[in-house]
Amino acid sequence: MPRTPFSDSDELRTPLVATAAKEAETEKLCIDEMLRKYCGEFGKWQLRHFIFTSLAWALEAFHTMVMIFADREPEWRCTAATSATCGMAGSTCEIRPDDWEWVGGRGGATVSEWGLICGDKFKVGLVQSLFFAGCMIGAGIFGHLSDSFLGRKGSLMVVCALNAIFGCLTAFSPNYWIYVILRLLTGFSTGGVGLCAFVLATEPIGPAKRGIAGMSTFYFFSIGIAILSAVAYVFQTWRALYIASSIPSILFVFLVIPFLSESPRWYLVRGRVTEAMKIMSTIASTNGKHLPSGVLLALDEEVEVEAEAKTEALTLTYKNNNNKSLENKNAVGGSIVDVLRSPVTRIRLILMVAINFFCSVVYYGLSLNVVNLDTNLYMNVALNAVAEMPAFGITAILLDKFGRKPLAIGTMWFSGLFCLLGSLMGNVGVWKLVRMVCGILGIFGMAGTYNLLFIYTAELFPTVVRNAALGCATQAVQMGAILSPVVVVLGGWLPFAVFAVCGIVGGMFAFYLPETLNQPLYDTFSGLEAGLV
Repeated sequence: MPRTPFSDSDELRTPLVATAAKEAETEKLCIDEMLRKYCGEFGKWQLRHFIFTSLAWALEAFHTMVMIFADREPEWRCTAATSATCGMAGSTCEIRPDDWEWVGGRGGATVSEWGLICGDKFKVGLVQSLFFAGCMIGAGIFGHLSDSFLGRKGSLMVVCALNAIFGCLTAFSPNYWIYVILRLLTGFSTGGVGLCAFVLATEPIGPAKRGIAGMSTFYFFSIGIAILSAVAYVFQTWRALYIASSIPSILFVFLVIPFLSESPRWYLVRGRVTEAMKIMSTIASTNGKHLPSGVLLALDEEVEVEAEAKTEALTLTYKNNNNKSLENKNAVGGSIVDVLRSPVTRIRLILMVAINFFCSVVYYGLSLNVVNLDTNLYMNVALNAVAEMPAFGITAILLDKFGRKPLAIGTMWFSGLFCLLGSLMGNVGVWKLVRMVCGILGIFGMAGTYNLLFIYTAELFPTVVRNAALGCATQAVQMGAILSPVVVVLGGWLPFAVFAVCGIVGGMFAFYLPETLNQPLYDTFSGLEAGLV
């Protein structure tokens, strides 16, 4: 058959038609949509990644709660020669130094080794306050670094390594003031551990499962406290305890972190689309799913713009945009200044800082009141940790049923109500038992709030500033932790009254927050603002 002029033209046109058809099949999705449609919201990959990353919470518990045992005031006894007159004294401040001695020697705790009693007792509280002050500073700094060039994984590795170093050095403190400095530095690195671990663990999880997964991270913190109680029971001297509680951080840095993946969301907002797509492809294959080659990642605003452009000129849109879909893009950044510039995120940040502060005052304050009970210290701390777990479980179950906002209001008011009742109870006879029950129920409610606020705060802000916003919220938590020992010192009914006010006012503030249940995690400010329209 002879070739016609039109046959050559058809052959030339065929590749163009095929290319156009191929481009028309290309689909741009944000991470949440890609997880829903192709990769799986919570499969084998996310489960393994979540468990390994959340182990860092147990390490944070080690470095935070070790002060309960290291800085405790050991038991004392009268020397044999003065037992008759010494036994009538109520405290060591009423006895001559030669008439009594520490049970187990001076090396059991920092209090006994450096004589932090009587006029120097304030130094124990000073160490605790400065530790939380270090946490406050570290949370802000590492929150920013994990959003910028270090990334989530890099920041987690740095803070865990610093914790291991400072923790071991603390065991060799020659005097009290060196001890204070090292605890301040340990607080600086500890402030970024939970923050980085939480974001890294939850960002690759789909929106339908993110809530319950995010709240489950606090189980690791409570389990860490319970394990620390057993470790402290074995290592009775404070120097040995600091080394024993720091070794797990060393193991985590070398045996766990190398096998963790960076957050695909961080890669995406930094413009590293290729690395983000590789992780999403790995998630899909590990979960037994298939990610088609024509599906590509894009930021929220890119997806929104493309959706609008499709309605106007589909072919032209693909021709101009999809030919560079696999190329890396310019990094999209953000800081806390950008959060404050946006009217939407500014109000959210102010509210979450206030709510986190009130929650922390109540949570740490009630925890200190429980520790003051005249019981076995190791058993008491372990039971306190175990008592928080039902609150985590119940809150996690109700989270996706009732939403973040109603649960935040309800748990804070629940805690505030029982704190109010506790302030009205006397401290004698059966009323002492009733007040103790009110304190336990107050902790139960606030533990649920404390757990909820992390996932709620993360969902309120876009990826470019999520860790920075969480860092501010964590700083507010540390400010509350610094204040809580001062409130406890007031004694009588006042601590319960202060805790009641904090719980009730915090619940009122939560009324002004939006609901985030089943809402997407926005990547940029533009995506967030577009989603509100």
